Amino acid sequence: MLVLGIDPGLTRCGVGVVTGDVGRPLSLVDVGVLTSPAGASLADRLLLIDQQIETWLDRHTPDAVAVERVFSQHNVRTVMGTAQVSGLALVAAARRGIPVATYTPSEMKAAVTGSGRADKQQVGAMVTRLLRLPQKPTPADAADALGLAICHVWRGGAQARFQDAVRRHTAGVAGSGS
Repeated sequence: MLVLGIDPGLTRCGVGVVTGDVGRPLSLVDVGVLTSPAGASLADRLLLIDQQIETWLDRHTPDAVAVERVFSQHNVRTVMGTAQVSGLALVAAARRGIPVATYTPSEMKAAVTGSGRADKQQVGAMVTRLLRLPQKPTPADAADALGLAICHVWRGGAQARFQDAVRRHTAGVAGSGS
């Protein structure tokens, strides 16, 4: 499974592509940070981020996209930019028919570190270890994007297997003439 993780942000938007499957080693495919100039208009910044997301989707053609679910913060201005970029990512994937999952920061942290309260240092350290990288991805937005992709490989892959087993069982019961 090839997953593009997106940690949305208007100034810095982390992106990371991971390949792997449940119970198998994970591998880094690509990682980066999309940016937009703070002095540009909101519309121009969103357009620039949108174009960069499209480029990553074109380059990697992922099987799934995992986006950080926006949560309430005290800084409404930050939340708005994050939510707008999150919407861009969701629409870009949906337009291509790519399945999208959203995870809260604590869900991603729990999947990657074992604790939903892990700090950015712990997430970066575990992403580095899980992907067998020579150094921690920086900035933290990039590590978080990889964490989202890892979270989806493990959770999304397991969920897909479960749903497939349920479908097979249901088809078997329906086909048995009961």
